[in-house]
Amino acid sequence: MVHRAALVAVVALLAFPAHAEIVGKARVIDGDTLEIAGRRIRLHGIDAPESQQTCWVGGREWACGREAAFALAYETGMHWVTCREKGGGGGGTAYVCTVGHRDLGARMVGAGWALAVGGDQAAYAGEETAARAARKGLWRGEFVLPWEWRKARAR
Repeated sequence: MVHRAALVAVVALLAFPAHAEIVGKARVIDGDTLEIAGRRIRLHGIDAPESQQTCWVGGREWACGREAAFALAYETGMHWVTCREKGGGGGGTAYVCTVGHRDLGARMVGAGWALAVGGDQAAYAGEETAARAARKGLWRGEFVLPWEWRKARAR
């Protein structure tokens, strides 16, 4: 009987971890949002252009939002993604997601496809500074800040 109670306790702990963790193959929604096992996951500490958002390079319009989503899809590939609950904010719960030991938020900001935002902005500030200096991703041209673009579209 003691063994059965211990087994039930272990199963309960595995089913309800102290910090929510989601693991699986990811489907990319946009440059800062994934879906794993039917759950929408917003990456913590970053903001990327929306899939429909466009930017400009040398006076020409280009689909920077779609390219940011492709960059995140490249990072996740067919790999297992592990997402750990980080906390909430105005947009709900956010997660730090990794593929192996690679932090997807750091990779997206470092490649110039997302901006460091929020209270933990310092977490990716170095990556953003380096991407801007190297004119990577969004930084190679002109763009509207993702939150400003969304605000203008909401009107």
